[in-house]
Amino acid sequence: MADDKLELYGANWCGDCRRAKKFLGEQRIHYDWLDITDNDEAIAFVESVNDGKRRIPTIVLPDERVLSNPTNAELAAALGLRTQAAMSYYDVIIVGSGPAGLTAALYLAREGNEVLVIEKSGLGGQTGITDRLDNFPGFPEGITGSEFADRLVQQAKRFGVEILQAQAVTSLRTEAESRYVTTSDGQEYGAKAVVITTGSTYRRLEVPGEEQLLGAGVHFCATCDGPFYRGEHVAVVGGGNSAAEESLFLTRFVDRVTLLVRGEALKAAPLVIDKIHDNDKIEVRYNTSVRELRGDTKLEGLVVGATADANATEILNPAAVFLFVGLSPNSDWLPNAVERNEHGFLCTDKTLETSIGGVFAAGDVRLGATNQAASAAGEGATVALMVREHLKTT
Repeated sequence: MADDKLELYGANWCGDCRRAKKFLGEQRIHYDWLDITDNDEAIAFVESVNDGKRRIPTIVLPDERVLSNPTNAELAAALGLRTQAAMSYYDVIIVGSGPAGLTAALYLAREGNEVLVIEKSGLGGQTGITDRLDNFPGFPEGITGSEFADRLVQQAKRFGVEILQAQAVTSLRTEAESRYVTTSDGQEYGAKAVVITTGSTYRRLEVPGEEQLLGAGVHFCATCDGPFYRGEHVAVVGGGNSAAEESLFLTRFVDRVTLLVRGEALKAAPLVIDKIHDNDKIEVRYNTSVRELRGDTKLEGLVVGATADANATEILNPAAVFLFVGLSPNSDWLPNAVERNEHGFLCTDKTLETSIGGVFAAGDVRLGATNQAASAAGEGATVALMVREHLKTT
């Protein structure tokens, strides 16, 4: 499906359209966006397939099936995503499918364990939406994030790992020697051990206008949404490696990038910083904070100002803004019994076991992780060996 684009008809003011775009982006499913606003041809098509009604989003699949305002579950089913498991009980359940989760899964499955991986977003985690991995061992020429993710999925499936997609885990409970997770569709699955590899997501700015403009000019994934702004001016907010690397990636499509950095310097790898400074399409503005995002149905302006001066502001008018302002662990769904630090990262012992016996954690959700694909894969292998020892006692 990743190679066959579907068509998504909608409008920026439509909340369900933004939901559908977010779902497709999370699942790494490419689409052509056709805004019906002031587009008579698009409007006529939508009306023709909806009995004269303007129902949006209207989605045309590669096999020419048409879906009108589908729920995420209906869209997942139409796309052939597996959302329910074959069994109710496994040796190990892994929540999350990034490098840590899939590495742990293939290690455990290779030893004959029944392994279920549950993923709410795209398989491969953040690596799947990364433009390119240049520092992962074994790929001297580098490898695109999507290809790396696809290879990891294929390898896990080769050893019999069962994978659920477009399915969030909402709770975790213990019962005697077993651990049980509940998914967003109400299903409960049990296992002798659970491994949490849910990773982390980009933080938001928490400024006025941000929430209502998500997906309507405010984005977190340059790989997913950058191509929609071909030839335009966009802004990137952040001062770390992610912000710098995604700014460079965006220059493949856009005419100009304004990189807004709160501090006095970029906190990125020296090689990346050099590339930023050598790129004529990128303007870096240091000591700059975003105060407000303006627009009703789409982004119309950014109110920015000097970080040290709350009163001095100006308005920028990029077509879109991409936010890379730090990471928050995806741990809110876990019970309070699972120990976290003040930022929500999971605390583990030397065996990568959490404060609940039989529940382990690896990768970016864990306190002390390095947010690198290679180290996440390494933790996946380590946690698999630790789980193997645990299974000997259950």
